[in-house]
Amino acid sequence: MVLLIFAMGALLGVLAGGVLCMRYLRSAIADDIGPQLRRPHADVDPQLRRMQNQLDNLESAVNLVQASRYAELSQVPRPSAIPAPRANDSSQH
Repeated sequence: MVLLIFAMGALLGVLAGGVLCMRYLRSAIADDIGPQLRRPHADVDPQLRRMQNQLDNLESAVNLVQASRYAELSQVPRPSAIPAPRANDSSQH
């Protein structure tokens, strides 16, 4: 009986450890998905600061173009789902 209790405790411990490990790994993997544009020493080196400013300007320009294009596409009138009848349709006589 003592051996059964010990085995159940060990299994529950392994299960709880696996859950915590998977949770930690999932959050660590999700943090590394995005591109790393920030430079750690951009505060110290003026050349890195200029490069970071250029990257920020480029990112802003891309975001502006993307937002403008989305706005243009949202203003395009969509064709109706039901086509209009033709003017020279002989079935309406």
